[in-house]
Amino acid sequence: MKVNKPTELTPARLFLRSCKKSLSEIRIADSSGVQMTGGKLLSSVMAIRRVLLRDVLGVNEQFVGILLPATAASAITNLAVTMAGRTAVNLNFTTTEADMRHCVKDAGVRHVLTSKKMLEKKHFDLGVEYVFLEDLKEKVTNFDKIIAGVAAYVVPSVLLERIIGLTRVAPSDIIAVIFTSGSTGEPKGVMLSQHNVSATVEAADQVFNIKRSDCVLGILPLFHCFGYVAAFWLPLCVNAKVVFHFNPLDARQIGELADQHRATILFGTPTFLRGYLKRCDKEQFRTLDLVVVGAEKMPLDLAQQFFEKFGVQPSEGYGTTETSGPACVNVADHRSGNLPQKGTKLGSVGRPMPGVMARAIDPNTKLPLPSGGVGIVCIKGINIMLGYLNQPEKTASVIQDGWYETGDMGFVDDEGFVHITGRLSRFSKIGGEMVPHLRIEESLLRIVEDPTNTDAGIPLAVTSVPDPKKGERLIVLHKPLVKSVKQVINELAETGLPTLWIPSHDGFVEVEEIPILGTGKLDLKGIKKAALDFAGMSHSG
Repeated sequence: MKVNKPTELTPARLFLRSCKKSLSEIRIADSSGVQMTGGKLLSSVMAIRRVLLRDVLGVNEQFVGILLPATAASAITNLAVTMAGRTAVNLNFTTTEADMRHCVKDAGVRHVLTSKKMLEKKHFDLGVEYVFLEDLKEKVTNFDKIIAGVAAYVVPSVLLERIIGLTRVAPSDIIAVIFTSGSTGEPKGVMLSQHNVSATVEAADQVFNIKRSDCVLGILPLFHCFGYVAAFWLPLCVNAKVVFHFNPLDARQIGELADQHRATILFGTPTFLRGYLKRCDKEQFRTLDLVVVGAEKMPLDLAQQFFEKFGVQPSEGYGTTETSGPACVNVADHRSGNLPQKGTKLGSVGRPMPGVMARAIDPNTKLPLPSGGVGIVCIKGINIMLGYLNQPEKTASVIQDGWYETGDMGFVDDEGFVHITGRLSRFSKIGGEMVPHLRIEESLLRIVEDPTNTDAGIPLAVTSVPDPKKGERLIVLHKPLVKSVKQVINELAETGLPTLWIPSHDGFVEVEEIPILGTGKLDLKGIKKAALDFAGMSHSG
C-alpha cells in the first residue's frame, strides 16, 4: 500500500505535474473517439485557458458555470477554468430549469460554458450568457497554440506554475461549488476547497493503490461530487487514464468502452451496476479490477451477482457532497497492499478514509454514542466542505466543532466499520415509532425480483404521506409487479418485519417509472410528490 506524504499542492498543480510525467502516454479518452496524451491534454487546457482569460471572463468573475456531460471536452473545460484560477460550477442538466436558474443566481454566475450540441437536445433558459465550446475553439489562434505547446512540452513544471499563477492559489480557496441534488429540497451550493479535493484525491490514491496502468471509466457526471472527485480529478492528478461517457445508463456503450480501453476501475452506483449486469458481456469487463459504488445502499445480492458474472466484488463506500465525495470505503484486499487490518466488511460502507474520522451521535442529545449505538452519522476531517454558499446559518447548523452531521442514520462497529441504516429523512414516525423506508425497500426488492426482466431500472421505492390517525402511513410506488399486491404483503409479513412496517394494500401505487436523479439516486422529492398526489386523489375519490 502506498504511503504518500501530505502535500499542499492544489489539484491543478498535481494535474500539471502528472501530465509532464506522461507527455506521450494516453491520459484521456471518450466515446466520441477522442484520445489525448498528457502533453496534448495539457496543451489543449492551456490554450482554452488563454482564450477564457482574454475573451470571456471578467477580471473579478470568480464563478464560472459549466453545462456539459461527462466527455473529454467537459474535462478540458473544467481544467481550463481551474487553471485560470476560477471556481467551477457544474450544473445538473437532469434537474428542472427552475433549480438550474436558482443555482446560477445563487453562485452569481455570469457565463455558462456549454456546447451547441448540448442545447440542441434540450434548451435551458438560465438568464445568463452562454459561451459555446465550438466558438471558443475558433478563437484559439496559432500564437495561442504555440504558447500552449511550449508551456506543455518545454517549460518546467515549477516555472510554469509560477508563470500562470498557480503558486498564488491557496489551499483554502474554493475550487468548485457543487449543488446538492435537491432530492429533499432546494439545491444548496457546497463550497469545496482546493485542499478538500487534493487531500481526498491523495487519500483515495493511497487506499486504492492507483497504478500507472489503471484506466478509470468516467461515467459519473461532473455535477455529482463522486464523479467530480473520484472519476475526474483522481485519475488526472495521478498517472492514470480516464475514459468518459456521457450517459451512465448506456450499458452497451460502456461495455464496449471498457473492452476497448481495458478499463480497470469503475466508480458508480448500484442502479448503474444493475444495468451493466444485465446488458454487458463478461468479456467486456474482463480487465475490471476495482469497482466502488456509492450514492445509495448496495444490496448484497446485487454485489454477489456482479461478482459471479464479472469476477470482481464491488466495494461499497459512503460520502456526501459536503464530505468532498468518498469519506468511508471498503478496501478490496488485492488493492490494500500490506494493510495489516481487514479492509472489507460486507454490509458496511467501510472504514473512514485516511485523515477522516466517523462517529454516531444521539439525535436528541447530540452526544457521541458507543460502538454499535445507532444515531446520526458524523464525519470530521480534511474532506469537510468550507460551507454552504451564502448560507452561514445552515452551515453552522450541520458543522459543530469540525464534525459534519450527515443526516444519515447508522453506527460505527467495534472494528471501526461504518454502517448506514438509512437517511433521517427516510424514516416515518408511525404510531410513535421510527419506521425505516430502506429496510422495507430491501425486503420488497427481494420479494419482487424477476430474473427474466431485462429492465435495469429501479422497480420500487418506499415513502410516506400524512395520516390523521397514526401520524404517517407508508406508500410503495412500484412498476408492474410479477406477483399480486396481496402476495407481496403476505411474503413481506413472513420476513419477520414488525406489523407497523408492513404497508397496507391501498398503499401500493403502480407508476410507469420510479423518479431517479441523474446521479443514480432516488429522487426523494419526486417520489414524495407522486405519493402526495396519489393520496390527494384517493382522499378526494
